[in-house]
Amino acid sequence: MHINVGVIGASGYTGLELIKILVNHPIFQISYVATSEGGVELDQLHSSMKDIFTCSVEKADVEEISKRCELVFLALPHQASMGFAKGLIEAGIKIVDLSADYRLELETYEKYYCPHEDKEHLLQAVYGLPELYREEIKKSSLVANPGCYPTATILGLIPFTQYIDENFPIFIDAKSGVSGAGKKCTETTHFISINENIFPYKVLSHRHEPEIQEKLFKQSGKEFDVNFVPHLIPATRGELIDAYMLINEDIDPLSILKEFYKDEPFVRIFDKPVDIKSCSGTNFCDIYAQKKGNKLYVNSAVDNILRGSSSQAVANANLMCGLDENLALPIIAYVP
Repeated sequence: MHINVGVIGASGYTGLELIKILVNHPIFQISYVATSEGGVELDQLHSSMKDIFTCSVEKADVEEISKRCELVFLALPHQASMGFAKGLIEAGIKIVDLSADYRLELETYEKYYCPHEDKEHLLQAVYGLPELYREEIKKSSLVANPGCYPTATILGLIPFTQYIDENFPIFIDAKSGVSGAGKKCTETTHFISINENIFPYKVLSHRHEPEIQEKLFKQSGKEFDVNFVPHLIPATRGELIDAYMLINEDIDPLSILKEFYKDEPFVRIFDKPVDIKSCSGTNFCDIYAQKKGNKLYVNSAVDNILRGSSSQAVANANLMCGLDENLALPIIAYVP
């Protein structure tokens, strides 16, 4: 059995990671690869694919996608995805959208992004975090793949929401590799700026802050005061979250984590603080927690362009198509 899939937005890092996973997928067969311009071969976009997998990269076209694909991954910028998704949904194509276009409630999205052009289908989208929404994902034809920072943060905090004192703020110190900023070089991602350097950006104003806050509320009913500060670090990939909060009960944090995730194949609980290298190149989210009196520290790590994007997207696609969620997902870290 084969299921024809397409990757729309193949020129970026997440598009490449999708293709790398799909090439080895036993069921999904890449039948369409596209960018906004097309007109090149895949190994011209990504020389790493030479003699491994190549195909013509076409200019993205909804009608052509509908003819050749049963499921598509939209690895497109925010606002661009919804234009494609609307037509594809109406054509009966399953979609995993890697942008923010279907992740948030309408009011939140329009406050932090732009006016939404597909309000009808926004209501149908399922948030693609399998540990929380697995059964809904299985039934969905439109899955909104979470952002990288929210993935690591939400998975770290969700087991503790009933114990977190909502009268006090949650502070999240987040650090990400440069690949999270995208392929296009900017002043901050230029080698001279990031080499041997680390700096915060979009302090207390990053668009992933409301995503974290919204999803925590949906799961717990509590309106936490989330304060999020991301940093760029001189690493290609990887993401580390350090979250600080007050709790209102005496708990054993590691026991809670181990019980909450005991049946989850892609969440690993550690007895010591986690690091980005141990999960780099994998679909794992690694988590650690420790308390001191009524103060709780939660520490989590993911590969920002795999678990925080492309491998999680494939996990969602597997579920949507009735396949084993684990199929073709990377599990061996890039160590050393």
